[in-house]
Amino acid sequence: MSVSRRAARAGLKSRAATKERAVTREARASERAGTERAGGLATATSEAAPDAGPVQKPPLLKPAVRKRLVPYWLLLPGILWLLIFFAAPLIYQASTSVQTGSLEEGFKVTWHFQTYWDALTEYYPHFLRSVLYAATATVLCLLLGYPLAYLIAFRAGRWRHLVMILVIAPFFTSFLIRTLAWKTILADSGPVVGALNSLHILDVTSYLGITEGQRVLATPLAVVCGLTYNFLPFMILPLYTSLERIDPRLHEAAGDLYARPITIFRKVTFPLSMPGVVAGTLLTFIPAAGDYINAELLGSTDQKMIGNVIQSQFLRVLDYPTAAALSFILMAAILTMVTVYIRKSGTEDLV
Repeated sequence: MSVSRRAARAGLKSRAATKERAVTREARASERAGTERAGGLATATSEAAPDAGPVQKPPLLKPAVRKRLVPYWLLLPGILWLLIFFAAPLIYQASTSVQTGSLEEGFKVTWHFQTYWDALTEYYPHFLRSVLYAATATVLCLLLGYPLAYLIAFRAGRWRHLVMILVIAPFFTSFLIRTLAWKTILADSGPVVGALNSLHILDVTSYLGITEGQRVLATPLAVVCGLTYNFLPFMILPLYTSLERIDPRLHEAAGDLYARPITIFRKVTFPLSMPGVVAGTLLTFIPAAGDYINAELLGSTDQKMIGNVIQSQFLRVLDYPTAAALSFILMAAILTMVTVYIRKSGTEDLV
């Protein structure tokens, strides 16, 4: 009985194992069929995708890259403007400065750099005169403009806007008309010259060499007066902007520390207004050095500046290489002086 029972149990176990193997085979077969159906469905879907619509492509630039490029896109119009109206004419002028020839025969680029040396040796007095007149006018603008800017920033009160309008009012009149007005003001028979004669001031200025006899027109003083008047707003506006940003509580704190008004100005106000002083002097000196209208209308042949020489070479003599060389020499000289001035004043952040 025991042997027969063992045999029966072994048969049951073998049949159970056979059934398990059959079930396993059927499960695997069904999985393969499902996979094949899924693959066929995916293939059919991919084939039918063009009918559903175009596939979206990934963006060419990542959002972070696009964000970094935004400032450059904003700068693009200004860069194009500088390239078209500054860089291109500058390159053309540089090529003109090394040409030789005449207006009848035409000018050709021969890389004649001797033009620079000839122009500098012949017209260096005009360069020195331009720098002297421009520097004098700049100092006068600073002496006249700083008190006015201080008054507008700290003392004008409700009249501040009115005074600012009066400062910029000359800009509504042509530069040429304003200079011609000074020709009338400084006329020999005018009240200004009469007052200066009665006070014997012209005797002193004539001794110093800035006037001639009993007249002011056609003298260095007239040219400097014209430059000072025409470029004074360029000095006042940066000074006012710089002074207006100063916190008044700093003055109160200095007063609480028993500082005198002159000490407050020397230790607090003036150092904090240095960016405005530097910007104003640059905005005044640079255009004044290249000006030719004031020297043409208020001066004589002895007061001609380098701007007058360049204008004459371009429009009267028609010596384009010399005029271009003088322009580049003036540009290089001003750039050198401005760079040294900025470094000495300690305001390199302005450039």
